[in-house]
Amino acid sequence: MKALGETAWIEARATLTPRAEALRTRHESVSFGELAARARRTAGLLRAHGVRRGDVVAMLLPNDATFAEWLYAVGCCGATVLPLHLRLAPRELAFQLRDSGAGCLVSDAPRAERAQQAGRGLDLRLVPADAQREAATVGEPCGPTDAPLALLYTSGTTGRPKGVELGPESFLHGAVASAIHMGVLPSDRWLACMPLTHVGGLAILLRCCLYGIPVVLHERFDPAALSRAVDGEGVTLVSLVPTMLARWLDERGERPVPPTLRAVLLGGAAASEQLLERAQRLGIPVLPTYGLTEAGSQVATRVPGDGARPLAGRLRPLLGTSLRIVRDDGSAAPPGEAGEIRVQGPTLMRGYRRLPQATDAALRGGWLHTGDVGALDADGLLRVLDRRDDLIVSGGENVYPAEVEAVLSDHPGVREVAVGGREDSDYGERPVAWIVPAAGSPTTQELQRFCRERLAGYKVPVAFEFVEALPRSAVGKVRRHALKTGRADAGLYPRA
Repeated sequence: MKALGETAWIEARATLTPRAEALRTRHESVSFGELAARARRTAGLLRAHGVRRGDVVAMLLPNDATFAEWLYAVGCCGATVLPLHLRLAPRELAFQLRDSGAGCLVSDAPRAERAQQAGRGLDLRLVPADAQREAATVGEPCGPTDAPLALLYTSGTTGRPKGVELGPESFLHGAVASAIHMGVLPSDRWLACMPLTHVGGLAILLRCCLYGIPVVLHERFDPAALSRAVDGEGVTLVSLVPTMLARWLDERGERPVPPTLRAVLLGGAAASEQLLERAQRLGIPVLPTYGLTEAGSQVATRVPGDGARPLAGRLRPLLGTSLRIVRDDGSAAPPGEAGEIRVQGPTLMRGYRRLPQATDAALRGGWLHTGDVGALDADGLLRVLDRRDDLIVSGGENVYPAEVEAVLSDHPGVREVAVGGREDSDYGERPVAWIVPAAGSPTTQELQRFCRERLAGYKVPVAFEFVEALPRSAVGKVRRHALKTGRADAGLYPRA
């Protein structure tokens, strides 16, 4: 297994191209040789704190070079990394630390107090990220280990978060398949503005190490900073979610992008056709992508240069990955018919941490049961429709929130929209829309008329709630569950 480990990747890359740029942040540029040296020194510090092969090391660190340094250092020890999102509350952090069995927590100074609160009462060693490394014994990289490379917790919007165990094989196969799908150029520079604690962000870091190309790391998403990086810093690849793309388009106005931008991978949520058309008009090469944590990030992506409609569809599975669309009765759905997306391939998770029954249920029959809804066309290309958990069953009819959201997004008075189900004694559920209004503040009657002209009657929302903002997860996904249960972090606009 050592040949697959992330330690071997950074060492091999540093041997091949030690002077090549590995990371660029707002504060520094780091070569692969320097990054490997830092990782070795930091691994010595971890060993001095008792970290051994198979241990879980949690990290509460920002999107900067320090994160990468500690990530590879954990690999040097043959341990598993548990990246903790910076926005988690101490109680949420404590759950992941306890559930994972982490024995060590690394944090920087600004988050030291929160780390102490989260670790209170746990058998946990706290390690400051800025601790002196020179005094620590560097030692040699560990021998082979079967430990997962990473442990990533799902969002838990409909229940307790589950820890997804991903081996190095998942990231390695994903990197190779993605390179075949999109190509890799010596001049490539991949901008990462999503949290590195998310599988998409982590995959960028590890893939670029394998490819030998630099990661341009932004601590957070900033549309203006993204434009500067694309226009003047040679960024060729970017990963975004739809809300980020919409904000970036707002920032750019009518300015086209330079031809050096090769691809914008767009995932995390369904994108409306309107949003993709806006990007197309500016010449932004958007590649809608379907992926999930349990499949090691990328599963299916639109082929570069494919201009056929619908722009949100025609996603081709990556090499080595197979897709099925399955009806509720378990039979295969024919082309064009919606059903559950099931995935098979070498990037799948090893399982959920300490949850054998949930693992068996998710991976039964050798296929990952995603819970997502999609359809394959006659060419075997995927169109993602929605999350099965978000599906609204109204009077026996299926209503896909993403379809209704796409229609409402076309209304000039709608800036953002989320659709969910509300319990109804007669229909079971009825669709409801939460609207962040744009200029003009449309009325409920106006929106209902707009929808009835474009949707079947059972798909038209029975209520429209006007809010100041939609509650979102760390990577920009709308938390529909929070809206439906009234726990949205959004204030209601008063309406007559």
